[in-house]
Amino acid sequence: MARYVDMHPVDPQPRAVRQVAQILRDGGLIAYPTDSGYALGAMLGNQSAKDRIRDIRRLDDRHHYTLVCKDFAQLGQFVHVDNAVFRAVKAATPGPYTFILRATHEVPRRLLHPKKRTVGVRIPDHPVVKALLAEIGEPLLSSTLVMPGDTEPMTEGWLVKEALDHEVDAIVDAGECTGEPTTVVDLSDEAPEIVRVGAGDPARFE
Repeated sequence: MARYVDMHPVDPQPRAVRQVAQILRDGGLIAYPTDSGYALGAMLGNQSAKDRIRDIRRLDDRHHYTLVCKDFAQLGQFVHVDNAVFRAVKAATPGPYTFILRATHEVPRRLLHPKKRTVGVRIPDHPVVKALLAEIGEPLLSSTLVMPGDTEPMTEGWLVKEALDHEVDAIVDAGECTGEPTTVVDLSDEAPEIVRVGAGDPARFE
């Protein structure tokens, strides 16, 4: 059974944050709330957790995994950001956007899109995620928790527990999420491409 961890949505308890961070360091897979919906998360180098995410969500090889970063400086270590992209991404973060960009050599090859060599990155605006990222000191390998056959992410911890109690190692509950997924913008080519319209306003990239 997964460990069920209650956290305050605005001021997460440091002890609870440390507990979840240790589960991640020990190779665990967690379900955690973000400013858009629940996501699955693991440490960046955790290959088995990546496989577990793929199996839970029934993903194919073309899926863009996301690196959830604590700030823009960390994001810049893992993706190539030119001046135009810098301005666009900086103005939209933190917030409900996921950006697809060309990856640097810091990103394990197995996480990249097989043809484009790109990866998704995002900086969420949620106190619990910020606290976790500060504690582990690196991005979370992540994927939105949309179950097979669904179109929207899961939003409540107790429902996640019912669905995934034997599939993940910890479930973080900090209250209900908004349930609207991020807007996904592909900035890997010259012209921005809106891949998915979600909570973030896509107009600034059109």
